[in-house]
Amino acid sequence: MNTRFLDACWGKPVDRTPVWLMRQAGRYLPEYMAVRSKCTFLELCKTPDLAAEVSIQPVDILGVDAAILFSDILTPVEPMGMKLDFVPGPVFEHPIRTMADVEALRIPQMEQDVPYVLETIKILRRELAGKVPLIGFGGAPFTLACYMVEGKGSKDFARIKQMMYGAPQVYAALMEKITTMDMEYLNAQIKAGAQAIQIFDTWGGILSPADYERYVLPYTTRLINGLNRTETPVIHFVKGAGAMLDTVRKAGGDVMGLDWHVNLGTARAVLGQGMAVQGNLDPTVLFAPQTVIEQEVKRVLDENAGRPGHIFNLGHGILPTVPPENARFMVDCVHRLSQK
Repeated sequence: MNTRFLDACWGKPVDRTPVWLMRQAGRYLPEYMAVRSKCTFLELCKTPDLAAEVSIQPVDILGVDAAILFSDILTPVEPMGMKLDFVPGPVFEHPIRTMADVEALRIPQMEQDVPYVLETIKILRRELAGKVPLIGFGGAPFTLACYMVEGKGSKDFARIKQMMYGAPQVYAALMEKITTMDMEYLNAQIKAGAQAIQIFDTWGGILSPADYERYVLPYTTRLINGLNRTETPVIHFVKGAGAMLDTVRKAGGDVMGLDWHVNLGTARAVLGQGMAVQGNLDPTVLFAPQTVIEQEVKRVLDENAGRPGHIFNLGHGILPTVPPENARFMVDCVHRLSQK
């Protein structure tokens, strides 16, 4: 098997820098759209054969060094008792607003409530044998809480902040319940065969460093500490966290995901030698001419300065209108320019 992704997670030397892309199974690929045309997004997430098929597509098409489970961070929230729809973004019909709402939430039994996720992982491990490792993933407790309280995406996340400041007991009860669910969900993925776990905290960066440390860090730390991760590295990605990496580091992951707002070399100096990093090309660079793509790939690699423990990735998910040939070219550039 190509193990350079897992080796880099553990900070081991590799023959060339491993690369994969957040949202690498997605709308920019015609092959994905052909599968997606047969069903809704949620149906695709809940149909193991199809979810496995689109998870594998970018491995074959782009030549990336890892596959990531095709699912959605809100998948385990629905069986907590919240009706989920996509129109096209995620929408919860009845958002969490009161302590009674929190108390009504249940902790799902993963084998019974999300069997399709675990079956997809098992299919992928069989299909990927001898190719590349499989990454499982979930949303960080705070990001899940943002969607559950706001009811959908938001520009200012005023409702979750109102709960944090104005109803701290409700907020704490919600975060405790989400963290427990998240731990069981990600441990079920590991048990099913996920070889690494990425925790997405898409909205963690909307808070000040002080509020992040008070309202988010304790729960993410408990989540990471509760994972069965002896042989399973954890990648912790907090979008917008460039100014508080020293605080985010305390959560205890093995790899820090970096967005494109921070210099990778500077981030490594803050994080220290004991933590690997992942990132961090601006996703919009993939719209540029290939000469510019190569130049920007080289810049990120130069910022890492050949240090072990670097996984190349975009600073956030690949955009739906990116030409697939540019994504493939970027992967080729990473491999060629970093070859030892």
